[in-house]
Amino acid sequence: MNGILNNPFNITYPTAVQTSLNSAASFAKFDTSGRFVAAGRNDGSAVVWDLDTKAPVRWLEGHVKGVTSVDWSRNSRYVLTSSKDWNVIVWDLASDSDPTRRQATIRFDAPVISASFHPRNSKILLVLLGTGETYLVDLRKDHRGRFELCEAQEESDDEGQSSRPRSAMTAARFDPSGRWVFIGTNTGCVLVFNTRTKTMVARHKISGVGILKGLDFAKSGRRLVTNSSDRILRQFNLPLYPPPSADGEYIEQELEPMYRFNDPISKIAWHSMSYSPDGEWLAGGAADNANHKIYIWDISNDGQFAAVLDGGREPLLHIHWHPAKAMIASTTNQGNILIWHCPTPERWGAFAGGFEEVDENVEYEEREDEFDIEDEDESALRKQKAEEEEVDINGVDDSALLVDHLHRTADDDEDIAWALEEPDDDEGGWRLKVMIDDDDVY
Repeated sequence: MNGILNNPFNITYPTAVQTSLNSAASFAKFDTSGRFVAAGRNDGSAVVWDLDTKAPVRWLEGHVKGVTSVDWSRNSRYVLTSSKDWNVIVWDLASDSDPTRRQATIRFDAPVISASFHPRNSKILLVLLGTGETYLVDLRKDHRGRFELCEAQEESDDEGQSSRPRSAMTAARFDPSGRWVFIGTNTGCVLVFNTRTKTMVARHKISGVGILKGLDFAKSGRRLVTNSSDRILRQFNLPLYPPPSADGEYIEQELEPMYRFNDPISKIAWHSMSYSPDGEWLAGGAADNANHKIYIWDISNDGQFAAVLDGGREPLLHIHWHPAKAMIASTTNQGNILIWHCPTPERWGAFAGGFEEVDENVEYEEREDEFDIEDEDESALRKQKAEEEEVDINGVDDSALLVDHLHRTADDDEDIAWALEEPDDDEGGWRLKVMIDDDDVY
């Protein structure tokens, strides 16, 4: 766990608490713009905070039991909340009404563990129930329905029954492109489903993990990190999945982790984990009953441990990384949301280009040609040679080819075209009308 000495002026992960929001929350999540934070509470309500004013701007009160998850639509117009009261509610933040208008309410037959929006269409939802079942809910008129995602079973030769007991699903996520649904099970498997056809395309066995408790993706969609009952976070590089076959064939492949992240001394468990926007850092929220600790690993440097952020004596429940900045929102068991940032010390050297600050006085040695005036002909010749240097346009990183599927359009991808049929009205450019009660200002 020994960290590497880093340049403190090049740190790209948060290091200090900027502010604390007293929200009585169990977890908090940034919206896609990074300006707002939605927090779920045990009393059945959710609150939206404006980070510019540090004030609550929306109260979402519609559940009668604790909220279990929140999610934002891609342009932050809609907020989704799920609850132990068996309901999932979609809220329209563009409405001027108070309380906030409900866009939809979907009821299930069991407590809801988590729910999330499709990355391209907020009318498509992914819902995980406490009974170990996962559903795709389509609210579009031409596709309306509730579809259970069932693990493909192999039949035995003698009795025609399944040779594998059905696994309970314990974690579910869309990948960033929305083409695939990844589901973790209590048997240590990751199941991959095609969102459009609802059929399983792959089953990945991960040896020794026990129960999978959580999944998270880097923004590229090619890296997956898992949280499991053996108290180890594992990162995987995912393969490219073929289109679903007509005969229902699927890939049966064991995944080998690129990196394993854990605390080898205390063997601590993890509540949640989150990637930085560029995917170069991974944060793990420790399930420590006495301290509030966030572990940071440097993915770009072979997954080496970088730092531990200490948030005090209120144990941590949840973390989420800002979508664009070096900021993290962590939630304590007392309901406070800690906003971590990377403080930037004032550097006087920035006011004098070409000069560098030093921590202590040093004797300066002037170079022989330091203050010589360069001949104009020589300067022009040097610039001309620099412009004539050949540029390697073929040396493209192979990883860029792997993430090309994230930027494909509906014209060349059937799964994207399906998701964009009957699009939602979550268009960019809308503005949240700030409504603050006098009692909320403090």
